Amino acid sequence: MRKSDTKDLTLLGNQETTYNYEYDPDILETFNNQHTENDYFVKFNIPEFTSLCPMTGQPDFATIYISYMPEIKMVESKSLKLYIGSFRNHDGFHEDCANTIMKDLIKLMDPKYIEVWAKFTPRGGISIDPYCNYGKPGTIYEDMARERMFKHDMYPETVDNR
Repeated sequence: MRKSDTKDLTLLGNQETTYNYEYDPDILETFNNQHTENDYFVKFNIPEFTSLCPMTGQPDFATIYISYMPEIKMVESKSLKLYIGSFRNHDGFHEDCANTIMKDLIKLMDPKYIEVWAKFTPRGGISIDPYCNYGKPGTIYEDMARERMFKHDMYPETVDNR
């Protein structure tokens, strides 16, 4: 990233970061994609996601996987970390959390393609793993999203971390 591309970033390198544990999508920041001519994935693995069950108030824990293909804007990783932390006291069902994260990132970046897969640890003997995706309408990425959704769970992964 060129120094000129960081002038609008307020969190990266800031040693006086405050942590907000109430849902806050406004904390997200972007920088310009330096390789707009390429299609490529950026993947975030976030193993310490927490939110609250809206019915019981009990904490839910998950690993969140975010994969996206940037167009012009990319999400800055420290702001993403703080945004994910803002779910700590958020009342939301698993499916809502995954879709909210995806929609906030679409609004922020307008990516070519994005998918969010939330793998929650079991409670009551059941794990819930919502998957959602989006491809920019009218492009090949819309077709890609449909294809990936149709084939999403044809080859389930081996779960060995729960």
